Amino acid sequence: MKLNKYILAAGAFSLLATSCDDVLEETPRGIYTPEYFKTEKGVMGGLTSQYTHLRGIYSTYFYAWLECGTDEYTYAQSADNNFKDVDFTGVGQYNSTSSRSDNLWGSAFTNINTASGIIENGEVAKLDPALFAVVRFFRVFDYFQLVQIFGGVPLDLGAGELKFNTSKSRTSVRNTVPEVYAAIFSDLEKAVKDLPEKARMKGTVTKTVARLYLAKAYLTFAWWLENPKNIATYPACDRKAKDGKSAAQYFQMAYDMAMEGINNPGEYGLNETFYETHVGSTDRNKERLPSADHTESDEFYDGQNHGYASGGAYDQIFVWFATSNYCNIKTADGAAIGREAAQEYGRPWTRMAPPVDVFTKTFADQTNDSRFDGTFVGVYHANWHRNGDASLTHKGANDMDIQQDGAVLSFIPQVEGIDYSKNGGSVGAGVLPGRADYVIGYEDINRILYPGLWKLGTYRTDNNGGMGSPNGGITRPTLLAKFSELYLVAAEAAVKGATGAKSARDLVNVLRARAGKWVYSNAEHAVKEEDHSAEMVAATPATIDMEYIMAERSRELFGEGHRRLDLLRTQMYVELAGTYRISGSGYNDHTAETFTRDFKDYNWLAPIPQGQLDAMEMTPDEKKAYQNPGY
Repeated sequence: MKLNKYILAAGAFSLLATSCDDVLEETPRGIYTPEYFKTEKGVMGGLTSQYTHLRGIYSTYFYAWLECGTDEYTYAQSADNNFKDVDFTGVGQYNSTSSRSDNLWGSAFTNINTASGIIENGEVAKLDPALFAVVRFFRVFDYFQLVQIFGGVPLDLGAGELKFNTSKSRTSVRNTVPEVYAAIFSDLEKAVKDLPEKARMKGTVTKTVARLYLAKAYLTFAWWLENPKNIATYPACDRKAKDGKSAAQYFQMAYDMAMEGINNPGEYGLNETFYETHVGSTDRNKERLPSADHTESDEFYDGQNHGYASGGAYDQIFVWFATSNYCNIKTADGAAIGREAAQEYGRPWTRMAPPVDVFTKTFADQTNDSRFDGTFVGVYHANWHRNGDASLTHKGANDMDIQQDGAVLSFIPQVEGIDYSKNGGSVGAGVLPGRADYVIGYEDINRILYPGLWKLGTYRTDNNGGMGSPNGGITRPTLLAKFSELYLVAAEAAVKGATGAKSARDLVNVLRARAGKWVYSNAEHAVKEEDHSAEMVAATPATIDMEYIMAERSRELFGEGHRRLDLLRTQMYVELAGTYRISGSGYNDHTAETFTRDFKDYNWLAPIPQGQLDAMEMTPDEKKAYQNPGY
């Protein structure tokens, strides 16, 4: 299967650091040939590129595909077809030229072939088993994403299954889903065996990381085998595992592997609080498993512009998609909330908006559960003093004073008496008696002004007391996985019949109890030391079902790029995301409408990108057969 002359990783990096406390030092290389790849430097460069390639996938529009058009996000006021096409509400067309899952396809297969080359040429560099295990992990990390999204995909890139390919062959044959999963399980099981308990360097993969992904792969394949809604697969095949095991056995394997990860965490584990996991100042904490890493120290090595990023291959800008047009919020006497390179602000692109039910249902408890405050920008605060205005106060609602850093606009639970007639804050917000801040009820949010995504927001250390560089590529490590997901995977498997020492309720309550612990309030910009763990545990239903697991997954993982895959895995897309409510695209729109998504049976699989089909030297009939049905 060929798109370019060779499927090899461009811009590979050399592995220089050796201490477990060091990080990867990167030496960009403009060209990466098969001949160079047979040298020791080539093999080591290819090894490091396994980490680097994550930036090319988890940067821009693949994130839109993962989140937009789910129950977590719909398109926002400034959205283009990168967001509208996947909403399934008639505002776009979802086809082989528009699906932004193409961001994954090209990057993944390039890296898969590089990984196969390392495995075949690794003897040159005398790689130890732990480094081979890293490569095996990343090869099937990519295959795991591909098989969930496209169905069966090719294991043979032109030189044989899982073989390093340097040929110019432009044909391809797709393997079946069971064949791809068999390869995934084989490599991940080897990785679990050979990876170290402790990372060799900050951010490198360990047994804990491999256990999480193996548990997720077992879980996802178990659902595929069970197929509760009798959804067609492609290429067509019997829903049988290569090893003959049943769905129930794979659910049990998922539970057991997740529990193995929980009980043998290595250097990973849960933080004391949800806030601590997501505040930018503690990005590389013990709960965050390896990320697509970035650096603030050097644009060249980071691969993106730190002053003004525009959406290049490695530009980490996706949190801007979920950032509403807060810069138009003004006090009554005209002081605006300025664009700032800080976690609750950033650059507003207004491409994705959370529907009403996110706030009225999923995050309904905002008193006990810290996860709303640790996920969203529920309050936009004044920052004029960091933008050259030394005023101590400005006038807000009800002619009351707003102080520096005070609340200018707050999103609040629905209450009687919100008066929207005065175009509060110049953005159609409401006024409530006795409050200096403007307000918008959760039932009244629209596609232009809504709570931003604080947990993934901009964080910089070089603002020097000012607004910094909010238009630059975000230099935080891109969050891909967290230790907390091991609990959710085990709980989901338990709901599906797996048994063990901990029940689904036991596992969920570990996270819910943690969510009840507050150390800081983003809404109040103040320390908040409260413990509502008992209330959180008491509110957990006696019987946990899949709908509750999915709600807990959203509360714990909201906006982190999991949701579409969760809905596809569980076949719950229509039940949870088939309709949503939100108001229109104007600031004064505060009447929520219900939108119904026309999700077709064939939409369970994404289309093979048209660029792939166009590049292959195959007959029209062969290309048609290669494409997923319906596209």
